[in-house]
Amino acid sequence: MATANCLSCHASMLQGKLVVGLGETRVDYSADATMPLQLASLVPATGEAGAELRKLVQRAKAIAPYIRTTVAGPNPADSVAAALFAHRDPQTLAWSDDLLLQEPSKEVPPADVPAWWHLKKKNALFYTGAGRGDQARIMMTSSALCTDSVERARAIDAYFPDVRAYVLSLEAPDYAFPIDEDKASVGQKLFESRCARCHGTYGPVSTYPNLLVHLDEVGTDPFLALGSAQFAAPYLEWFAQSFYGEISRLEPGHGYVAPPLDGIWATAPYLHNGSVPTVAMVLDSSARPAAWVDTRSRSAYLEDALGFPFAIANDDDKRQSPNRVYDTSIPGYSSSGHTYGDRMSARERGAVLEYLKTL
Repeated sequence: MATANCLSCHASMLQGKLVVGLGETRVDYSADATMPLQLASLVPATGEAGAELRKLVQRAKAIAPYIRTTVAGPNPADSVAAALFAHRDPQTLAWSDDLLLQEPSKEVPPADVPAWWHLKKKNALFYTGAGRGDQARIMMTSSALCTDSVERARAIDAYFPDVRAYVLSLEAPDYAFPIDEDKASVGQKLFESRCARCHGTYGPVSTYPNLLVHLDEVGTDPFLALGSAQFAAPYLEWFAQSFYGEISRLEPGHGYVAPPLDGIWATAPYLHNGSVPTVAMVLDSSARPAAWVDTRSRSAYLEDALGFPFAIANDDDKRQSPNRVYDTSIPGYSSSGHTYGDRMSARERGAVLEYLKTL
């Protein structure tokens, strides 16, 4: 079976090394998503390999209109799931060239790819608190692009607990630069008094509350949590009726789960939609740019801010390269909310940043 590889989204370069489990946030999903067409000339036109490639290309072309992000960088995975569900019979998983559900929305909610090493702490896979029960079964829905029968899905399901076990073995990369230990110690006390309620504690005895914070409290962009993409009602019903929903469930909430922060230094940009370039800006909402361009190199790093290089975008940037500019005025792309750090002084925020380097 020809299909996409998990590591196209869940592996990225960091300080010159490939880190499995680090979300890739430099891919341009604002372009036409029929990339498999580029491989057609490399595979024989006849035989099983050729047939599998043609099937992959067919499926990619069918879902392509529903998975294009407005901006390069954010990931459309939730819309990919909705588009695939819409083309499949929930009982048999058979593919239909015609849509079997309502047409998926072409307004694609952007998502920042979460780090795999957080999975060991989470009881829900997705930002919205959805994805509970047998997580291996939910993870294997990634095979829905070309898996056309329940029999084939069960064969994949038989080994996917091993895939999940591998993911659970991954650890966050250590911070790559010097740390001011005294400053970090001050920051730890501030973090534990002001941040740990949602994000947990770290060290020999750690905690993680798996807390879903309601939209009214966190104030971040609501688009994903208000029932878009795979979290819209028809697709939730499809999942519940399907093979995938036998021992797992989506059941999203009206908010976002505050994530674990292990390895946070490596996972820029931030918030569930990747709208904030650095951790410093997560802690100071007044510093967040209205529009910015990712100029990063994975070998360059902003040590004082915890993030990768970026540039403030102007009107010329928006006109000349609109898909390269992260414009927070676009629905779904807002950098609003999570203003808890605004209550701290600049000195306190600096100490918390130093502590976060140790996680």
